[in-house]
Formats: sequence, structure tokens, C-alpha cells
Amino acid sequence: MTRLYAPEQSFGCIPLDLAVSLSGMEIFGKMIAGEIDPPPIYQKMNLRMLECEEGRTYIQGRASRGDYNPISTVHGGWIATILDAAMASCIHTMLPKGTGFTTAEFKVNLVRPLTEDTGDVFCEGKVIHFGRSIATSEARLLSSEGKLLAHGVETCSVFPIRG
Repeated sequence: MTRLYAPEQSFGCIPLDLAVSLSGMEIFGKMIAGEIDPPPIYQKMNLRMLECEEGRTYIQGRASRGDYNPISTVHGGWIATILDAAMASCIHTMLPKGTGFTTAEFKVNLVRPLTEDTGDVFCEGKVIHFGRSIATSEARLLSSEGKLLAHGVETCSVFPIRG
């Protein structure tokens, strides 16, 4: 399997004091710059954030045979995870300091089967609405040739966090 990270790459969760003191955009900027470790789910699912701007994220992924379901295609859970990562993180980029969020619900549409032969896939998440307590987003998962593989929508709850 081709990994998107070097073997020595470390992964971790953002410490609460850092999460409270930085905006979402600052957190992802530091992650892309290598100043904050990517989350453990990125290692498990072989995902990498390539770009972020306020309200938009762009994630690369590569599934392997270990992600297959019994009929020899990538399990829908892997596809749902990369879509959720893009949809949640684009909302996260818009969070001011001292604000957290959690996914409340999401819907995924699987358009084409995905196998390890598909190679690298790319998922772009975009915010649709960002309110005081609710945010919504959408994402599209594309092959490297630009073919649509899946798409989804997500609703997140937004709330204050304390350090």
C-alpha cells in the first residue's frame, strides 16, 4: 500500500489550550505547515489535507485493499470518512477562537465504485451556511481524472468551548 506520510510522521489531537487559543483557520494553517500534527484518523485512513482557506478544504486520500468490503471494492465507510473529514474541516476553518463543533448528521451518495486501482482521490469540502449554532457543508470526492466518485452534505453543531 502506498502511504501518504513518511513512516516517522507523528499524529495527534490538538491540545485543548491550543484549540481554545487559535481560530480554526490558524489550526489548519499550522497543520499544513507541519507545526501541528495531523489527527490520528488521517493516519488510519491514509488522508492528507493539501489546502485550506476560510470555508474550504481539499483532502487527498488513497484507499488500499485493507479498506475493501466483501465484494472487493472500498467500503462505504472509508468514503464516508473522507467526505466527513472534508465537510467538517471546512466548517472548522471558519471557527473563531474559543469555538468548537461536532458533526450532527451527514448524508453520502456513492456514485462509482472505488478500488485500490483508483489511486489517489481528492475531496473538496465547502461551507454552505455558517450560523451561530448550526453550520452546513458539502463535499465532492473525485478521482485523479476528475470523475465524481461520491458526494455528501453535512450539518454541524457550533458551540463555545472552555480551556
